[in-house]
Amino acid sequence: MQYDQQGGDGGRRPAHRPRKRRILIGAGLALVLAAGGGTAYETGLFTDLGDPVSFGKIQESATTEEIRPGVLMPTGPKSEFVRTSRLPDGTQIAMTTLTGKKSGFTGDVWVWVPKEYDEPRYAKSGFPVMIALPGGRGYPKNYWGTGPGLGLQQAVIDGVKKGTSLPFILVMPVINADTKHHYDGSDIPGQPKMGTWMADDVPDFAKANFRTFTSRDGWAFMGSSSGGFGAFKDVLKYPERFKAVIASGVDFVPDSPLWKGHQAEMDANNPEKLAAKLIEEGGPDVYISFQIGTKESGRDLAEKFMKEYGRGPVHTRLQVIQDGEHNGKSYVRGMREGSLEWISKVMQAPVPDPGVR
Repeated sequence: MQYDQQGGDGGRRPAHRPRKRRILIGAGLALVLAAGGGTAYETGLFTDLGDPVSFGKIQESATTEEIRPGVLMPTGPKSEFVRTSRLPDGTQIAMTTLTGKKSGFTGDVWVWVPKEYDEPRYAKSGFPVMIALPGGRGYPKNYWGTGPGLGLQQAVIDGVKKGTSLPFILVMPVINADTKHHYDGSDIPGQPKMGTWMADDVPDFAKANFRTFTSRDGWAFMGSSSGGFGAFKDVLKYPERFKAVIASGVDFVPDSPLWKGHQAEMDANNPEKLAAKLIEEGGPDVYISFQIGTKESGRDLAEKFMKEYGRGPVHTRLQVIQDGEHNGKSYVRGMREGSLEWISKVMQAPVPDPGVR
């Protein structure tokens, strides 16, 4: 499994520096900016990484009577976030540690909120949530959250500007319980309940902290490799909760060695069997965009799945990424080239208040 991982840590910004130190910083900053070096935060001269972060202050002005149908205001309790990254538009990635009430598992979760979320015109609106799952070990970090250099957040920012993406809230949890095993994003008997963690606890966490939608139309997944499998599987397993997924470089059947001796439970987490069941039941409709690079294997498996199960309520498409490899940057490029616009068309959009700017 190959993937790019970029992230950054930093200390707190000092509250006070001697005058001589401030002069030196000021001179250095002037030279950097004169040379086109970017903002003070981008150059690393100042940092507020590790500082507390809060989201959604504008929603406090919305009364119960003003809440729109289909919008779920934060249910609480609020999590405590610390800033881990800043993006050029001023938005930020933050992290918290979550103990799932239903799974009992404790792991880290990263979040990114688009700038529209804190605009007064959207104070009474919900926002669509995209749960982004990594490949590789998927523990103790999620490279979609720790690696803004992969470009996922920037792809959404650029897509919103172009009108090709909704302003998704990105929620990025760990997907495994340790670095020794992979759990297929499932509740394997006798093991940590990673299926419950991702399908129940992580959405509940998002609902507790952010303005979301009550309908499944506001809930989607994306993921790569083993994370793509978990994302793909959960949309098929819980179509009443999740509507769509972008699944990149995925496996199509569960393959963790931990399933040994638990065939029935493994079958209950097999996307092929889940798709067949959904077709037999006649819905609800789900939307799946596979992404495969031309420099990786797996296209034949995606096309086979689409041929056998891409009918009735199971809507499928394939985004072929020219010269794409099995890594995050290639998959973000695929999202920019079509998958992000595609998923935005089937998801629920936030609605601004026409009387507020």
